[in-house]
Amino acid sequence: MKKDDHKQDFLFDKINYKILLIGIGVIALGFILMSGGGSDDPNVFNEEIFNFRRIRLAPTTVLIGFGITVYAILKNPKKQ
Repeated sequence: MKKDDHKQDFLFDKINYKILLIGIGVIALGFILMSGGGSDDPNVFNEEIFNFRRIRLAPTTVLIGFGITVYAILKNPKKQ
């Protein structure tokens, strides 16, 4: 038996890892969009915490990122 017969294969192909990294980047972008808006003084309320970016855009971006990562995991590159 040759040493070349026992070749280690990766779980996914290169395209799956690329899509997975894109999905992780989109998730990170969503969390960055969600940050901020707080007040330094606990007695002062800041309305910025309820703006469109933090309530609608950021969670939607995170969910899209999760969808991309699920797609990357389920994509079969051998099926064309």
